[in-house]
Amino acid sequence: MKITFTPSLLNGTIDAPPSKSMAHRYLIGAALSKKNCTLSGIDYSEDILASIDCLKALGCNISTDKDKVFIDPQNFMKTKNPILECRESGSTLRFFIPLALCMNQTVILKGSERLLERPLDVYEKLCQENGFTFQKDKNSVTICGNLNCGNYKIQGNISSQFITGMIFALLYLNKNSSIQIIPPFESKSYINLTISALKSFGANVEFSDENKILINQSNLNSFEGRIEGDYSNAAFLDSFNFIGSNVKVENLKKDSLQGDKIYKEYFKQISEGTPTLDISDCPDLGPILFALAALKNGATFTGTNRLKAKESDRGQAMHQELCKLGGGLIFGENTITVPKQDLKYKGIEIDGHNDHRIVMAMSVILSKTGGTINGAEACKKSYPGFFQDIKKLGAKVEIL
Repeated sequence: MKITFTPSLLNGTIDAPPSKSMAHRYLIGAALSKKNCTLSGIDYSEDILASIDCLKALGCNISTDKDKVFIDPQNFMKTKNPILECRESGSTLRFFIPLALCMNQTVILKGSERLLERPLDVYEKLCQENGFTFQKDKNSVTICGNLNCGNYKIQGNISSQFITGMIFALLYLNKNSSIQIIPPFESKSYINLTISALKSFGANVEFSDENKILINQSNLNSFEGRIEGDYSNAAFLDSFNFIGSNVKVENLKKDSLQGDKIYKEYFKQISEGTPTLDISDCPDLGPILFALAALKNGATFTGTNRLKAKESDRGQAMHQELCKLGGGLIFGENTITVPKQDLKYKGIEIDGHNDHRIVMAMSVILSKTGGTINGAEACKKSYPGFFQDIKKLGAKVEIL
């Protein structure tokens, strides 16, 4: 899908879409509760649909009505040799592998080639140490194990999704366990989101100190509630305000634990100067921060290595597309510098790199320069209504 932009300013009020991170966690929490639950405010992005499909494959009875999801987990984890379709969702794949290792039977998790290129070393090592099956090819990973409760150690400078996945599995096993995080501990905010979501179901999961998580035996309860708004995707909407538009973004919880709410402070610093900003705890903000810095006076970003293992190599992807507009990025050791640049559309189509955050970040730039972006359908991964929403706010976009 191609989207063509004519330079324009946006004006109006818009709700931030529901948090994808929280939706994953609440869906799995509902399954772990073993009681009927109702979640509202669900946005059916490709990633969320992947987690719903995996829960169904594991025995949950799930139905939907508009933005409501009804989960009956009575038969959760009772299917025989399930096949889990993870599509392109890294969260889904990493959250469900440890649960599958609790089943003591062969489970196949399928996904796109790019998804299976993303690191799974933590789980592969776990399987090797315990004599479990772990076989990965370009489109699937086949596992078989009988995971036990216990005390586990996980490096803190890898994706927090591994830690969350282990929390889910150990909570399912429902005996006292712990996870020791080996410093440095990056993306801790995502673990706080996991614990917060699970506490809604009555889970007894907590930090005993800054680097140790206790997963205690818990009597989980049913839950009915609404998913909070997403700061990660709100950042794309709010960014228009820093390039001349007037957009009010609502449906954001002020006391949210989402680490990506730091975008508000980072946007302010970028608009006022040429700051150095650490994004090791908020890697999903990388593309929009690069985009805004490119439209302002530049900035330097540290903690950028993890951008290489996303839906695309996000640093290189943004560099390639900014070069088409007369700009570009400068790469260092775990750093990316965005120099001051004068971006202009030069008739070369922008490529979305099959990455939702690259598409949305470059769309913000094209709203200033004009131009066409190819592969815009990647937004369906996290924010399927993005182009419809900005069009309602006055963006001049043509869907080709």
